[in-house]
Amino acid sequence: MPKMKTKSSAKKRFKVLGGGGVKRSHAFKRHILTKKTTKTKRQLRGTSMVDASNMKSVRAMLPYA
Repeated sequence: MPKMKTKSSAKKRFKVLGGGGVKRSHAFKRHILTKKTTKTKRQLRGTSMVDASNMKSVRAMLPYA
């Protein structure tokens, strides 16, 4: 049986942590930042965890993580 392929887009966007959670960065922080408020941009800094409702699809994209 051949190996399953990891989705290249997923491996660039997600990091699997030791406890089983998946870390992700926030959306809407890349461009067109002039019209966004300072508060909005500040709250989009850092990382957050993938929600439980999306975990099944993220795990399918990262079979060996």
